[in-house]
Amino acid sequence: MHFPLVSIIIPIYKVENFVIRCLTSVKNQSYSAIECILVDDCGPDRSIEISQNFINENHLTHFRILKQPKNLGLSMARNAGIDEAKGEYLYFLDSDDEITIDAIKDLVTLAESTKAELTLGHCICVNEKEGWERDYFPINSKKDVLEGNEEILTHFVENKYPVMACDKLVRKDFIIKNQLYFVQDLFSQDVLWSFQSSLKLTKVAFLRKDTYIYYFHDASIIHNRGERHFGNWITIAGYMDRAVKEQANPEKKKLLLKYLIDFKAMTLQMNWKAQKNEDLWKRSYDAYSKLSKLTFSQYFSSAYTKELKKNNFFTSIPKNVSFKIFKWRYER
Repeated sequence: MHFPLVSIIIPIYKVENFVIRCLTSVKNQSYSAIECILVDDCGPDRSIEISQNFINENHLTHFRILKQPKNLGLSMARNAGIDEAKGEYLYFLDSDDEITIDAIKDLVTLAESTKAELTLGHCICVNEKEGWERDYFPINSKKDVLEGNEEILTHFVENKYPVMACDKLVRKDFIIKNQLYFVQDLFSQDVLWSFQSSLKLTKVAFLRKDTYIYYFHDASIIHNRGERHFGNWITIAGYMDRAVKEQANPEKKKLLLKYLIDFKAMTLQMNWKAQKNEDLWKRSYDAYSKLSKLTFSQYFSSAYTKELKKNNFFTSIPKNVSFKIFKWRYER
């Protein structure tokens, strides 16, 4: 029986309170053909020292630490792990989270049986401080296996599977062939990476089992969105806009345009909810207004929903008018 090597890539930065839990979950995996690459992103705390002690004390010869030349961020840490990986499959794990004991075994079994380029399981979201567990990243697809790029792209655009890069077992040759590296300095790099991957995937498989435990805490990126994050969203929208303009297939072009319009509307809402900063909102709006949108004739097409047309309209009208309507819609 073939047991392909899996490279688990864990960027390490300011996680001294969580990293032992994460590494223990990898050590305890029921699947043995694993290498674990810890990427030292030059943090200011004892995370790497704690990790090295854990490796030494447990004699984990299949764990190793890869040091970055300086702090380069999550994207570049993941990229360094990709280049260093020897496995047939890659699996991204954040150092403040953990995986269930059979996660890798079950994902590999499904990937090998389906020949999927990307296989993903179910993520549990936990807030220990507030004592709750929720399903924030559900798999909404009714199908267990998606085949063909248009079907996969449709599911992605319709939010039928999560965008986060973690908890996805992906073939390394697929990543290298399509140069699906993470973009440097992006805080929301998972959205862009998943978007770009959806343009290339031809087979995706879903595992209907809990594989990943995502912990919410005060240091989580999801709770710490500042002005730089909104600039990142503008950058991501620019990549999406280029994909729309370069897409020759008319059906895929519709899907990509839909995703871009919804992304603009969603991030403007998130922008306002997080900052309540009118100048920041308007700068984002100015940038978004230059990107692809529905044409006049497309407003009369049944190919686009009323909700999408509404989102497009409110990101196309004059900025000051849009802002007044936006505040009225979301603060009443």
